Amino acid sequence: MSETVITRFAPSPTGYLHIGGARTALFNWLYAKAKGGKMLLRIEDTDQARSTEGAILAILDGLRWLELDWDGEPVYQLARAERHREIAEQLLAEGKAYRCYATPEELQAMRDKARAEGRAPGYDGTWRDRDHGEAPAGVAPAIRFKAPREGETVIEDQVQGRVTFANKDLDDLVLLRSDGSPTYMLSVVVDDHDMGITNVIRGDDHLTNAARQSQILKALDWQTPVYAHLPLIHGPDGAKLSKRHGALGVEAYREMGYLPVALRNYLVRLGWSHGDAEIISTDEMIEWFDVDAIGRSAARFDFAKLENLNGHYLREMPDAALVGQLKALVPDLPDGDVLAARIGEDGWAKLERAMPGLKERAKTLIELLDSADYLFAARPLTLDDKAEKLLDEAGRETLSALFSALEAAEPWTPETLEACVRDFAEATGRKLGKVAQPLRAALTGRSTSPGIFDVLVVLGREEALGRISDQTSKLERA
Repeated sequence: MSETVITRFAPSPTGYLHIGGARTALFNWLYAKAKGGKMLLRIEDTDQARSTEGAILAILDGLRWLELDWDGEPVYQLARAERHREIAEQLLAEGKAYRCYATPEELQAMRDKARAEGRAPGYDGTWRDRDHGEAPAGVAPAIRFKAPREGETVIEDQVQGRVTFANKDLDDLVLLRSDGSPTYMLSVVVDDHDMGITNVIRGDDHLTNAARQSQILKALDWQTPVYAHLPLIHGPDGAKLSKRHGALGVEAYREMGYLPVALRNYLVRLGWSHGDAEIISTDEMIEWFDVDAIGRSAARFDFAKLENLNGHYLREMPDAALVGQLKALVPDLPDGDVLAARIGEDGWAKLERAMPGLKERAKTLIELLDSADYLFAARPLTLDDKAEKLLDEAGRETLSALFSALEAAEPWTPETLEACVRDFAEATGRKLGKVAQPLRAALTGRSTSPGIFDVLVVLGREEALGRISDQTSKLERA
């Protein structure tokens, strides 16, 4: 019987869930789903100085928003410190670790000497074989791992291939600090073992950690998980990903109006592919995903591609579901309470009726909200510059002449209204655009909008005629 695949996502809560972490979580989630296994969540909060409750909540909220569920309760690494200390003491008792009494000043001198000699800075093993009778009085020791000095440590990585490390370049790492607190390197090894992790999928900045961790695992006679180290994400210019490229928290993408399904689709294509497929449903991801299709070179983040994908999913999403997304988003936006009050309960229903025309042009939920702003605008509308130009004297005269025809239109449907406006244009010798453009400006305060006949219907007879009247009344006063 084959072993159940168990992956883990193990963020450090020192900040938001950034885009690289979101992709790592997605790949772990997909691999577990594809193999019929589990993905566990571990919060690596051992860095007490930098870990915050707010960051933990941001990570959990980010995963939930991306719809990446985990199995069981989150494991908090700090709460398992006693277990980590127990393993360090075991290694010490077995002669696979030792007490180190080096002072911070001595350690700094070692690093300085190594740099001066052109070597990588590291611990020189001073206390590795010394008699503890030489220990200085009153100094609490750290416990260091007795790493092999000869030969090589080899990582057979599912993405990077065979990676070899010379043991002479890997120094004796600290397992327990002098204050008794476990280090990250020890905690990860113990937690992965105790949680039954079979596959470790993480960024390739952890490759050296894999070598060190595999040495500890071997010393403990524990099974080494299968490693897959992902290439990092770069900006479109090939440079390390920064905030200007998109190195933002997942919550920022939510606030910019991206859909979880679009972000998942975009992230899965950052370093992984399935033929030429670009639009990939979550079910297809689970069916197709495997680590052997992950490339070794860094993926490039491209906002334009993300926007286009998001636009696709906006157009595909049912109107009522899109309104649900907007209802969930608005309270979290700056001045969201003001916007929610402007929309009101009637406004959401109006928004759903307008959605077919609105979503054709928008690429994000924020763009969609912005283009729908005319629906909730108070009369008289504030006109943008282009709308002001369209509503010059000639434009208002056109609307004044059109008003009675629209007022008599029955029923108030797109088809009836289009016939009404076309008949008016033909009867008065005007081009259709010369009628439709000032009409659009009067109804929306802008020069662009969804189809003008749909706009008339969504606003309703009373509101639409009132907005036209607001503009024609200015003609009478002129």
